[in-house]
Amino acid sequence: KLPWFLATSFLLFWGLLFFAVVIPLFYRLPKANMMEDSGKNVFIAERAHKDLYTLSKIGTKMVGSKENEIEAVQFLLKQLNQIKEDSLKEYYDIEIDLSQASGQFIYADLIIMYQGVQNIAVKLSPKNTTSETWLLVNSHFDSKPFTPSAGDAGFMIVTMMEVLRVMSTTKPNFEHPIVFLFNGAEESFLLASHGFINYHKWGPYLKAFVNLDAAGSNGRELLFQSGPNHSWLIKYYYKNAKHLFGTTLAEEIFQSGIIPSDSDFRIFKEHMPENNKSLLLFSLIGLDMGQIVNGYIYHTKYDVVELISYESLQNTGDNVLSLVRALANAPELKDIQAHKTGHAVFFDFLGLYFVHYSEATGEYLNFGVAGAALVLVFISIWRMSDVSQVSFCHVARWFILVIVIQIIAFALGIALPIVVAYVMDSFGHSLTYYSTPLLVIGLYVCPSLIGLSLPTTIYYSLQRNDKISIPYHLQLALHGQAVILSLMAISFTALGIRSSYILVIPLIFYAASLALNLLTPMHDKGYAWIALLKISQIIPALYSSYISYLFIVVLTPMGARAGSASNRDLYIAVLAALGTVLSFGFLVPLINTFRRPSFVVYALLVTTALSVFLACNTELGFPYRPKTSGQRVAYLHVRNKFYEYDGSLSKDESGYLFLYQDRRKETVLEGTNVNLTGLVSLKSRCEKYMMCGMPLYDYRYVQQRLESKWMPRSNPIIPPGSTKLEMLRKTIINSTTCRFEYNLTGPPQMSLFFQAYEDATITNWSFLRSYLNNPPAHPLSYHIFFNYGIDSSPLNFFVEISKMNGNFEVPVLELGVSGHFIDDVVDKETADLRNSFPSFAIQADWTSSYERYKI
Repeated sequence: KLPWFLATSFLLFWGLLFFAVVIPLFYRLPKANMMEDSGKNVFIAERAHKDLYTLSKIGTKMVGSKENEIEAVQFLLKQLNQIKEDSLKEYYDIEIDLSQASGQFIYADLIIMYQGVQNIAVKLSPKNTTSETWLLVNSHFDSKPFTPSAGDAGFMIVTMMEVLRVMSTTKPNFEHPIVFLFNGAEESFLLASHGFINYHKWGPYLKAFVNLDAAGSNGRELLFQSGPNHSWLIKYYYKNAKHLFGTTLAEEIFQSGIIPSDSDFRIFKEHMPENNKSLLLFSLIGLDMGQIVNGYIYHTKYDVVELISYESLQNTGDNVLSLVRALANAPELKDIQAHKTGHAVFFDFLGLYFVHYSEATGEYLNFGVAGAALVLVFISIWRMSDVSQVSFCHVARWFILVIVIQIIAFALGIALPIVVAYVMDSFGHSLTYYSTPLLVIGLYVCPSLIGLSLPTTIYYSLQRNDKISIPYHLQLALHGQAVILSLMAISFTALGIRSSYILVIPLIFYAASLALNLLTPMHDKGYAWIALLKISQIIPALYSSYISYLFIVVLTPMGARAGSASNRDLYIAVLAALGTVLSFGFLVPLINTFRRPSFVVYALLVTTALSVFLACNTELGFPYRPKTSGQRVAYLHVRNKFYEYDGSLSKDESGYLFLYQDRRKETVLEGTNVNLTGLVSLKSRCEKYMMCGMPLYDYRYVQQRLESKWMPRSNPIIPPGSTKLEMLRKTIINSTTCRFEYNLTGPPQMSLFFQAYEDATITNWSFLRSYLNNPPAHPLSYHIFFNYGIDSSPLNFFVEISKMNGNFEVPVLELGVSGHFIDDVVDKETADLRNSFPSFAIQADWTSSYERYKI
């Protein structure tokens, strides 16, 4: 055996390989094209960056605001008209269309209703084209509150403009017209894309789309959704995108719902107009690509243009330009259904190479590799019995014992990081790695390595079997790992999980090294077989750590906006554990080729203990930093008024409604200047009042209402505007039904809440009937979110109530109305509260009103 002190060096080598290869390639970007390259018909990052600077300096672009509905629209129209003027008019027709849309649809547990949201669509067509098959390219220019939204999604808007500019000044090399959709209402529940695909005159001609969005800022854009059921789209991405970056695992994780985000991709593939299906025939198919690096500043005031590099714009611009050109020539668009070939399996290797194949091929591959690995393990065991001159059953019995030990090691490798995450959370130390990602290694990677190594190390220190050599015993441990991965790959593939490929990659290379060793005498010559094994595991170790790092980069910032009910440490722990098990599963047992392998376990224990100490007792473990990785603090300045059936005001209160977006809640504010005296849970109010008697803003506020808290104040809050609900008429339709008609005016973001009394039922209303037929999870309460853009005309609606005894001279319904005034107009007391927060707090707050009526 080798000297004991080399054992830690063995593990450190693989760790250094990660930092020397994976990290540089993960952040690698191409050289940016500057204005002097503009004659080459290529994407010019400098020009796009200049457009982004102007667009982002407009500021917050909330739906319904002057900045979004007028200033941003005027800027985009000016740029687009200039592109049209500069285009090759002898080759192209360019049509610019500014439209408004109104509609409604069900989103999560509420109805989304909108009016006057704006879309700017530009159709680029080759001269005299007769094609009725069009390609859509989409992104959005609106923003969340209080963010200039340079990354989300100004970055993608200027990318689209530059792609349009380059294509319109280059001689035709595409067949199908392209519609560039600059949509003005994505952040408010994907309104504009819904309006466009349902109601716009160009909708029936659209067959495929490329959606561009962001959950971060800067870096490479990730291909994270495709299809559905059209794997040929991935072939076009592979052949034409210049900087490949995508994975099926991202698609399946995103669509599982654990990521607190959504994109227009879902609208395009799911929402089709009821009166237009005969024209569209089939739902759209497409690709979804988005920025994912530096999600710390996503939807915050720090999402600024200064953080976006020319190189990042060049990376995305190169990909979008070449991909759009290719798809606009795709013959598959002419008959979408003829090319419905199922889902695809796809992934890139360090951005250097891209692998893709159909789901059916993936099933054959996974089953084949797993089966081959099991056969090779069987042959190896037979060979061991022959060389050792013992029966096959003798070796097989020991192998069963080794498999049990490897199962324990595998389980511990996953479980120990989860235990650490759970214990840390129990003691109030969640998100300690949030601003210090290196702590993930000590907190989760090292415990996973301990779990992987401890059972095997104990076994080899205790086992006494002279009939089978120690090198053979070590091979049996690795065979056990191969059997576990094979059975998991078979099971997951049978369940239809395309991401099973991540299990197959290390298995392929292990099976290859085992086959080569079996074909040579190295299989039976002591530790000679280890050389091929180590070489074979370089690529799996690099890929497994690469894919694990990708999702840690994506999910870590999301831990600060996923809600306080969710322990996001568990997600990071599982990701780190899976990456460790897949990267080191075939390597960790090799520490037993060194003397004193227990020394490695002790070193890992010390590293874990030190990391826990640093996380719990030093500033390294404090989650938040000013500007770079702050705490998201969301709260509303609320004025509540409760009106009784006779019109009298029974309750008038003011205070602050806090929606906690991270696990730490207000604990990190203790000891700061923030005065949270009187802060109480909403739970008791939620049991007493419809929707807790609060202006819950959206479905996340509704879902997390029991985690929210209320801090009353004595001085009344005066909203900067008014929300007015006026009853127009009350009509008795028949002996059991009464209709109430209303007129609603107020700010661009408003909500209606309905809850009928026990002896009454809402039987009809102006909104979607399907929502009445399938009510939301919260009992008897209906939520309609109303958002208007450029059109601020009143909302007229009716609601019909049925009651068996026909007595409508008593209350039959509670109706709540909330208005959200998303601006910086606050009184002195609220301004003082804002100013008392520490520098690491990123505040998102505005004034809201809520009126409850008994009807």
